[in-house]
Amino acid sequence: MTGSRVVALGHYQPAKVLTNDDLAAMVDTSDEWITSRVGIRTRHVGGPDEPVDELAAHAAAKALATAGLQPADIDLVLVATSTAIDRSPSMSARVAARLGMDSPAVMDINVVCSGYTHALATADHAIRAGAARRALVIGADKMGDIVDWTDRSTCVLMGDGAGAAVVTAEPDGSGAPGIGPVLWGSVPGMGNAVRIEGTPPRFAQEGQSVYRWATTQLPPIARKVCERAGITPEDLAAVVLHQANLRIIEPVARKIGAVNAVIARDVVDSGNTSAASIPMALSKLVERGEVESGAPALLFGFGGNLSYAGQVIRCP
Repeated sequence: MTGSRVVALGHYQPAKVLTNDDLAAMVDTSDEWITSRVGIRTRHVGGPDEPVDELAAHAAAKALATAGLQPADIDLVLVATSTAIDRSPSMSARVAARLGMDSPAVMDINVVCSGYTHALATADHAIRAGAARRALVIGADKMGDIVDWTDRSTCVLMGDGAGAAVVTAEPDGSGAPGIGPVLWGSVPGMGNAVRIEGTPPRFAQEGQSVYRWATTQLPPIARKVCERAGITPEDLAAVVLHQANLRIIEPVARKIGAVNAVIARDVVDSGNTSAASIPMALSKLVERGEVESGAPALLFGFGGNLSYAGQVIRCP
């Protein structure tokens, strides 16, 4: 048996930035209204010539370069996304083709906003089972393609982007596991609280229901994630929650009790990028040197399907 660890990260966002003032010219809103309710100031939005797999491939290439690996070194590609319009080829297959990979296993994982932490757990399990040695785990979403830009309750939230991690096998006996045990689950009876439905698909949510669920039900679950990893919330160096809304992130982080941790607040600059939000925020924290190599970080995704998944990892 082996464990696994994250050895490198990468992120990518489209160049176009949409400010709150830009949105105020499109719908009945204002910078003050948006920042006071969700804490977002800007978001990146891709154009029609920037498909999801291109965003994902840019983030993956950066992670590979940081790891000092070639595309041929990867034997498993997992892409967490909920904005793949085509059923086949999958996003993971398209990313593998863009990067010129040889013969990796490819799989898309659609658990919406908690997709990345589900995908990271899946890569960890595959490596522990001996089914893979080196994996690319990518979260990529282009929410701008599925949002109703005339609905001020949702269009102010969303952004586009991708984040990626290179995950490799780690022999037993090498110290604390690089990726701790996952704790995951869902509330099927409330699954309709976050939806991407219709033709063309459109994002919608019951904001108050999601807020109440996240701020009351998730903190004890996140504390159990730490317990499974054998640490206390006070031991955490970083907390990277799904970047849904600053009014959710801050109270949930406070209730977890991670008093010594850096709290990721990338939502302020990037908006809600769904499955991309956790790897993108973590990549930026590490790139800026805000968390040390080997330090424990809680990753906790939640949202669509009213699903959740979290694990503690050691930062690369």
